[in-house]
This record gives sequence, structure tokens and C-alpha cells, in this order.
Amino acid sequence: MYGPGQSSFLNIELISEKTAAYWCQSVTELKADFPDNIVIASIMCSYNKNDWVELSKKAEASGADALELNLSCPHGMGERGMGLACGQDPELVRNICRWIRQAVQIPFFAKLTPNVTDIVSIARAAKEGGADGVTATNTVSGLMGLKADGTPWPAVGTGKRTTYGGVSGTAIRPIALRAVTSIARALPGFPILATGGIDSAESGLQFLHSGASVLQMKSGSVWRMSSWFDVGFLFHLFQVCSAIQNQDFTVIEDYCTGLKALLYLSSIEELQDWDGQSPATVKHQKGKPVPRIAELMGKKLPSFGPFLEQRKKIIAENKIRQKEQNAAFSPLERKCFIPKRPIPTIKEVIGRALQYLGAYGELSITEQVVAMIDEEMCINCGKCYMTCNDSGYQAIQFDPETHLPTITDKCTGCTLCLSVCPIIDCIKMVSRTTPYEPQRGLPLAVKPVC
Repeated sequence: MYGPGQSSFLNIELISEKTAAYWCQSVTELKADFPDNIVIASIMCSYNKNDWVELSKKAEASGADALELNLSCPHGMGERGMGLACGQDPELVRNICRWIRQAVQIPFFAKLTPNVTDIVSIARAAKEGGADGVTATNTVSGLMGLKADGTPWPAVGTGKRTTYGGVSGTAIRPIALRAVTSIARALPGFPILATGGIDSAESGLQFLHSGASVLQMKSGSVWRMSSWFDVGFLFHLFQVCSAIQNQDFTVIEDYCTGLKALLYLSSIEELQDWDGQSPATVKHQKGKPVPRIAELMGKKLPSFGPFLEQRKKIIAENKIRQKEQNAAFSPLERKCFIPKRPIPTIKEVIGRALQYLGAYGELSITEQVVAMIDEEMCINCGKCYMTCNDSGYQAIQFDPETHLPTITDKCTGCTLCLSVCPIIDCIKMVSRTTPYEPQRGLPLAVKPVC
């Protein structure tokens, strides 16, 4: 709950304590100092046409390149008729967007709340109201935690009172990804500013693949965009809030560089087995590459007790042989790969994942998989056995002598073992080679005993 590297933050602060005049002056100064950068002004008020029109016109006059309508703040402001109170009703969203569209010429985006049953209906209402796009999504309403004595965090005042706040960070990324993909599938071509758990170039690329045309980087009430170009109002940037709070603004340069690297790596044919910037996992034991013992001595050995000592001896002897064989050769030169295919642009990767999404009924029920454990990488911790035994189908057995795990025909491919295994790629899911015969207990026609 404390320290750097927080997976989530919860905030209960309200609207800025600064005046609208202060922020308008800030926008003007920012544009004067950084004329090539894009500034998006965030505005919020209650369901009052005059207020929305006044704020939007002031922001436009100050030099803002675009507006973001905060229709989604989940804490405090909803009690005052702002934020969430406006963003949960499609009719209110549609009308507010119409007011803004009539008042200003610059593009504007409606910032959506994930605290609704159907976020697509809200996005559609914003589009019908004339919005140039939407931001998906704002924070998720939540309660961060309770101490052993029942008092909450944050605890305000001597009464230690709290309220539901807005949860941000990587914890809400699955919710944000669902929102972005849902909107992108329902409203093709409608620009989406993505936010919610972007903490790396890789996670930013996930949002682009999900259909986002913009990734935001947040800092207060003004949005600064590093680049902007008009392709049906298609822009590209990152929105990062929690990651900056965990570190500082220097992460932005890392993400931009990382995104360029990811696009470049995708054009290298020799690296297609990589996952982004991560190379394929080599056979290893606790992080150190190891040869396959079964190939060296004709049988498998676990990694504990006397078996471990035997493994170490065999590996050491193999290293000596390899060193002697390699002594006559000069060191290998570092490989330099040349792209053999065009490096994709940001625009070309937008929505790449949408083709893989669909209804549950569209999933194949014939292409089944089962778990396969690599004995050479297994550290015999037993995590796979425990989760399968108590939460799965009791499909994992350990040899009583060597403790090497095996998968039985009971495996249904639930992936619980893969999920809890501490060794990356020690467990993989492979195609089932035998027919699966489900064990349903009592036949359907038989009445239960009790």
C-alpha cells in the first residue's frame, strides 16, 4: 500500500482550487512558450448550458487547441451535479456536447466514466451530440482499503471518515481496455483518447491495438500533447497519471522511445519470436540457461536433494566440454538485424486487436489445449499442484521419487497452473492430442440423492 511502484492510487480531491481565469492564462502562456505543442483544456461544470458555453468559449479564446469535457469524476463532484452526475445519462451527455459544438470551433472530447452498465451508449450519445471523440476512461469508483481496526484509508479528520474515491493506475487497465475496444468496435473511426493504467510503452501499444487513436499523459487540468496531425482528428500521445506519480515526467521520454522501438522490432523477421522488447525465454533454471539433462544422460532429474547435486555435476561437466570445444573459435560478432519489411506507423497498428474480439459463442470449442510442464525449468515448488488440486480438476501428479510433475487426461486447459507458476514459460498450453471426455458426475437423467 505504500512505497514506489504503486499499482493503483485512489484520490478524493475535487475540482481545481484555481480559478478559470488562472487556467486560461496558463493555457495562453503555455502556447506562447510551446507553440508547436498541443494543449487540451479540461473543463467541468454542472448540467447548465450557460456554464458550459462560458467555460468552453474562455478556453478556446485562451488558445487551447481542444477541449476535454469532464463528465466522469466519480467522487464528490457528482454530489454537486457535476462529473459523474452528467456522464451516466446519455441524454445529458448528448445535450452537453451539442451546447459545446454550437459554442466553439475547436475539437472537443467527452471524458467517459467506467462506472456505467453500457459505456458504448454514452460514447454514442457524445458522437450524436457532435463530439470529435471520447476519452476512455476516467477513474473507477472504489474503496481503497480498511485497516485491522476497521478505519479506512484515506481517513479524514478526527472522525476518520472517508468516501468512495477514484481508483487509477494499472489496476484499472483491464476495465479501460474493455471500454476502448467496445467503443472502437461499435463506433469505427470515432477517435478515442485512451487512459487508464498506461505505465510503459508496451501497455500504451496495447491501447493502440485496442482501437485508441490517442494515448493521454495527465498532469492536472491541462493536457499537453507532443504531436498532433489532422487525419480525421487522429492524434497520438500517451496519457499517464499514476506512472508519473510513481516516478516523474521523465517516464514520458521512455515511453515514446519504447513505442518507437516496438514498432521497429516488429519489422525484424529474425525477432518475430520476441514478445515486444522481450526475447523468447530460453531453457533455464532460476534464470540461468541450462542444457537439457535428459539429452545428456538419457533420463530426467528434478532439482532438489541428491538429484540436484547430480544435476550440478552433469551441468558442470558439460560446461567444461563446451569450453574446450569453443576455445579454438573466435568470439561471435554481435548480430545486427536489418528490417526486411516496412516499419509500421502508429496509424497502421491502431485497432489491430479488434479482429480477435467477439462474442463468447464465436469461440472455438473444438480447438482445446492442455498444460505442458518443462521438467528442466521446473523448480518443484508445487504451486501448480496446489491450485489444480484445490481450484481445478486434480490433473497434476508428482512422481513419488523424483517429484517431477506430469499432466493427466483430466486437464481441461483452464490455465490456472500457468498463471501461478513463478517460472516464465515453464508451463505452456499446447493442443490436446486426445479426445476430451468430460466427467459430469451423475448422469443428467439421474436425480440427486439429497
